[in-house]
Amino acid sequence: MKKTSNLKFRNQLVLGWLLLLPSFIILGIFVFYPMLKTFFLSTQLTDLMGNPIKFIGFKNFSNLFTSDSFMTSFTITLIFVFFSTLLTLVLAYLMAMSASQKIMGIAVFRTMFSSTMGVSVTVASILWLFMFNPQIGMFSKILTFLHLPQINFLSDPTWSLVAIIGTTVWMNLGFAFLILLGAIQAIPQDLYQVADLDGASWLMRLRKITIPATSPTIFFVTVVTLINAFQTFGQVDILTSGGPDYHTNLLVYAIYQDAFVNHSVGRASAQSVILTIIIMLFTMIQFYVKNRKGANYANE
Repeated sequence: MKKTSNLKFRNQLVLGWLLLLPSFIILGIFVFYPMLKTFFLSTQLTDLMGNPIKFIGFKNFSNLFTSDSFMTSFTITLIFVFFSTLLTLVLAYLMAMSASQKIMGIAVFRTMFSSTMGVSVTVASILWLFMFNPQIGMFSKILTFLHLPQINFLSDPTWSLVAIIGTTVWMNLGFAFLILLGAIQAIPQDLYQVADLDGASWLMRLRKITIPATSPTIFFVTVVTLINAFQTFGQVDILTSGGPDYHTNLLVYAIYQDAFVNHSVGRASAQSVILTIIIMLFTMIQFYVKNRKGANYANE
């Protein structure tokens, strides 16, 4: 009986590994191998074709941290990620709260708010490219109507980053809105009815019911939006090409420039490793903060 049980367990174990094997193969080819290859190339001096010439250790990394262009890209990326993530989260939450009301015609607004999910990065970037055009763009027409000085949004060092942030926020709003709307609608209405009986204000209901009940979803949307912000490429490539004067040269675009334009694969690989570490650190910090908040709520 014991032999039969052991044989059955062994067969189930083998079957389990066989079922997982295709996933391991795909992950190995498309995830783990590229990661290891990138780290390997980051320690190499490479030729114009990206082939390693000799081992140089961490010299690519040390060169990056003494490079003005990389430090500019690094700083600009952090500013971009902070504001695009914050604005996306706040606006999407306000939109979700508004769209959760049970009033006539609200379904139309829900469709409008979530419609950006169906727009690709290329289409959205071209749309905003026309809107930012200093001659025929919508913003130019508005400034002319208000008798305000014209702003070249894509050529001005300050406004170009604002333009990229605005475009990215608009593109991410649909997904964030839809996820947050589902979380808000899942809150039991009994909680709000009890709060109304106690005379709780709108702000008190928000602080004590809505935000705590949707905090896991807020955390999820924050992590996804932050990672997407770090990986921003398409809108930078189409709208500004990293300019003017590197003021929108985000890390992913800098990696692309070094790898495929400057043919410095070792430097590009080092930047990729740094970007991966940064995303991991931010994600770990967010998980730590979430766990601390969860422990505090449990103690209360």
